[in-house]
Amino acid sequence: MGFKIMPKAALPAWIDRLCADYRVVGPKPLHGQYIFGDIHSAEELALDYTTTVLPPKKYLLPPREELLRFEGSNAEPVIEEDAPPTVVLGVHTCDLHAIHLLDRVFEQGYADQHYRAHRENVVLVSIECLKPCSEHSFCKDMGTLSADEGFDLHLTDLGDDYAVDIGSEKGEALLEGLDAVRDATPEDYERVNHVMAEKWPRFPYRLEFDVTELPSLLAVSYHSEHWDELGERCLSCGMCTKVCPTCYCFNVVDEVDFTLSAGKRIRHWDSCQIDEFAVVAGGHNFRPTRAARQRHRFFRKGKYQWEAYGLLGCVGCGRCAQACLVHITPVDTFNELYRRRVLYTARRQEVHT
Repeated sequence: MGFKIMPKAALPAWIDRLCADYRVVGPKPLHGQYIFGDIHSAEELALDYTTTVLPPKKYLLPPREELLRFEGSNAEPVIEEDAPPTVVLGVHTCDLHAIHLLDRVFEQGYADQHYRAHRENVVLVSIECLKPCSEHSFCKDMGTLSADEGFDLHLTDLGDDYAVDIGSEKGEALLEGLDAVRDATPEDYERVNHVMAEKWPRFPYRLEFDVTELPSLLAVSYHSEHWDELGERCLSCGMCTKVCPTCYCFNVVDEVDFTLSAGKRIRHWDSCQIDEFAVVAGGHNFRPTRAARQRHRFFRKGKYQWEAYGLLGCVGCGRCAQACLVHITPVDTFNELYRRRVLYTARRQEVHT
């Protein structure tokens, strides 16, 4: 739909307008970190944030969600169709790619009506990252450093202005009536191109191989001893999956009142790294070791999601690396598997020569 130009001086008035008609959430500082939370004025918003503790996924797949209420033999689904529309401001492009994956997951086959209700109620305003979020981010390797779709509005910092890329009619509606917003000129397009050209070298490649090789690398590394080494370090705390923007495992529990005649069914986030996650009938645990659970986690990110949905399950945000107490990181894991594969191949060649 083309670019618009919004002066930064117009941002406070725009936020005030949005707050009058929408629930507005965005990145804000808290105890030395950043979180996505409710925004009531532009002063609360930190668009130059590094990364948030939890991803904006929480507005589409809440950590705890009521699915239905029941009383006696009657059960009624709970879907917040009348909830106020939510504008999520300042979504980084890695999280935008993560939401794209979640859309495929929850819309494929039997579409999840609860996710769909949240998704249709959310307007995404993303922002171009112009410098790495942290030492752990590797979005350039994962192809998530920029995005040309999936947003309703996309902001690029041009200094005194924001270039606003309109991605949908919902996004365009957010700008209606703003006199300060104007159409982009050819000179503005040159400014955007200049900013993007300067941005690219700031982001280093951190993987020692091309990410297109990742699914096949994992396939030949299933029996690698490295999984046992990771298992010896892992605490099974589940923090890596709790902060991940693409993890969507959940548990469903019934909470019944004291009369045993009424209650509600709750969906809440779960983690494949927790000991009890893979326990089934009879007490059998089909993934009993921490090594097996770590292997499953990385296979989900680098192989299984690709095979199921055509998208990798890791967007390179680096949150899991920051959260891990024993410093298990995707970059180190993938690179170590690659080095061991190269060494194994070299030794086989020596034997045959």
